[in-house]
Amino acid sequence: MNNTAKNQLSENKLDLDYILDQLEKDSLIKQQQRVQLTNITADNNKIQVHPLITIAEQGWQSTTKPGYPLTLETLTKWLAEKVNHPYLRIDPLKIDVQKITSVVSQAYASKLKILPVEVNETELTIATCEPFISAWENELSRIAKLKIKRVIINPRDLERYLIEFYGVSKSIVGAVGTKKDEPIALIQNFEQLVKVGKTGEPDANDQHIVSIVDWLLQFAFEQRASDIHLEPRREKGRIRFRIDSVLHTVHELPVVLMGAITSRLKSLGRMDVTDRRRPQDGRVKTITPAGKEVEMRLSTMPTTFGEKLVIRIFDPEMLVKTFKELGFTRHDQKQLDEMLDNPHGIILITGPTGSGKTTTLYSTLNQIAKPEINICTIEDPIEMVEPQFNQMQVQQSIGVDFASGVRTLLRQDPDIIMVGEIRDPETADIAIQAALTGHLVLSSLHTNDAPSAITRLIDIGTQPFLLNATMQGVIAQRLLRTLCVHCKQAESTNKQAWQEFSKPNKLKMPAKIYNPVGCDECRHTGYMGRTGIYEILKMNTDIRNNVTINTNLNSLREVAINSGMRPLKISGAQKIADGLTTLEEVYSVLPHQQI
Repeated sequence: MNNTAKNQLSENKLDLDYILDQLEKDSLIKQQQRVQLTNITADNNKIQVHPLITIAEQGWQSTTKPGYPLTLETLTKWLAEKVNHPYLRIDPLKIDVQKITSVVSQAYASKLKILPVEVNETELTIATCEPFISAWENELSRIAKLKIKRVIINPRDLERYLIEFYGVSKSIVGAVGTKKDEPIALIQNFEQLVKVGKTGEPDANDQHIVSIVDWLLQFAFEQRASDIHLEPRREKGRIRFRIDSVLHTVHELPVVLMGAITSRLKSLGRMDVTDRRRPQDGRVKTITPAGKEVEMRLSTMPTTFGEKLVIRIFDPEMLVKTFKELGFTRHDQKQLDEMLDNPHGIILITGPTGSGKTTTLYSTLNQIAKPEINICTIEDPIEMVEPQFNQMQVQQSIGVDFASGVRTLLRQDPDIIMVGEIRDPETADIAIQAALTGHLVLSSLHTNDAPSAITRLIDIGTQPFLLNATMQGVIAQRLLRTLCVHCKQAESTNKQAWQEFSKPNKLKMPAKIYNPVGCDECRHTGYMGRTGIYEILKMNTDIRNNVTINTNLNSLREVAINSGMRPLKISGAQKIADGLTTLEEVYSVLPHQQI
C-alpha cells in the first residue's frame, strides 16, 4: 500500500468498500461478488458490523488456484499482511490476564476497541482489528511508559476477549475484596503461615466466585481439556488444563481464592464442603455453551498448602463413537466382534491410567446394547451416566465393593456385566463365576500389555483352568497424540530410524512419514487430538495350552504373536504409515518390552 493511500485512510475505520476493493485487486474475489455484496449491504445498513465479519459470512472461496475458504481467520491474516502488521491468533492459555488488565483499564480498552495481550519491562503489545486508527498509541505509550507494539486479531476474538478477560479480572479483584473487614479464615493447610491483616477467604457462593467457576468450566470445554487441576501453593494457586495428554498452566490466582473456588466446585459436586482433611469424590453434570451435556468427576486431596482438586471431564460423544473412530483397524474390529459374539466369558481391557480403557468399555457396551439385552455395571465411581445401562456405584463406607456388587448384579437377571476394574482376588473370582454361569463379563485391569493380564490374574490366585474356561480375550491399549492436520509436513522416511523402530518385526517401511510443525490451530505443538492403538489377544487352543500355573510371560507373548496377535508397536506403525502420528509419539507410549 502506498503512503498516499495510507494517509487518506489514517484514523479511519475499515469500511466494506475498501476491503472488497483490496480483495479484488489481489485477485481473491471477482468483481461480480463485490458488486453483489455492496448492493446487499446498501439495502441493509442499520447494523454496524466489521467488514471482515460481513465478508466471512458469505462463505466465499478464493479465486486463486488452488482455492481456499475466505474465513474470518484467513481474511484477518490477509489484512495483517496488507497493512504490514504482525498477525496474532489469541491463545488464552498463554495470556496473563491479571497482568495485562492491570496495565490498561476496561473502560479505555472498550472505548478504543483495543486489547492488551502481552506486557514486559519495555513493551506493551496491543491487539486491534482497526489498523488505520492509531491516535491512541502515543497517549497510551505515555501513560503506561512503555513502547507500543500493534498486532492484528480477528474482530470476533477482540469483542469476546475484551469481555472475558476483564470480566475474569474484575471477578478476581472483587472476590479478594469481599471480606476486607474479617479476620483471616483458618484454611486447612499443613504449612499454615499466619499473616496479620490479610483478608479472609471469600464465600463460595459469592457472585464473583460463581463467575470465576463458570468461566473456568466454559474455558475448559472450549480448549478440549480432559482434566482441570486446581493446585494451591504458598503464595499463589495454580490452575492447569490437560489437553491432548499434556498439562498447560492456565492461570495463577491469589491463594485466598483457591479455597473458595474449590468449595464452590465441591458444593456443585455434592461433597462435604466443611471437610478438608480427607480425600473426597463427587460428580457434576452440566451443559456446555454449545448445548452438549458433559459429565465431570471431582476428586480432592489434602496437600501441603491446602486442598487440591482435579476435575475429569467426560465427553458423552465418546459413547457414540464407532470402533473405527476410536482407532481400531479392520483387523482389530474383526477380532473384537468375534469375542463379543460369544454369549458368555470374560473380555478384559488393559493399560495404564489415562489410556482410554473406560471409553473403550463404554463404547463397546453402547454398540452392543439392545432393548432385549440387560446390561448391568458396577463402577468406582460411575464415570458417565448412560440411560441404556443399569449402573451401580461402589460405596465402601456401607460395604458395597466390586465383589459384593457383582453378586448383587447376578441376582438382577443380567445378560452382560461390566465390572469397572478387577483389583483383588475376590473380584476376579466372582467375575469368573459370573462368566461360568452364562454371562458375558467386561472389565479392566492395569497391565502393560495383553499377555500380562493373564499372568497377573494367575499371580493374584486365579486358577489357570478357570481362565481357560472363561477368558475370551484381552485388549491392551494406549492413546497417541495425532498430528495437526493444518500443519503436519511430509518427508521421506528415515530408513535407519525405521529399521531401528521395526526391530525385530521388520515392518514394511512407508514411502513417507509426517512430522509435527506447529501452528495457531494446535498451539504450536504440532499435535491435535488423540487416537488409540490396540493389541488384541484372542484366546485359542495354542494360547490356552500355555496358560498353566507356571506360565512364562515371554513364551505366552510369543505364542500369542504366532497366533495372530499384533503388538502395540505394529498398531503404532500403522498409525505412522497412515500419517496420523510420529515415531517419537509411539515410542513415548510403548511398554518397555516393545521398545
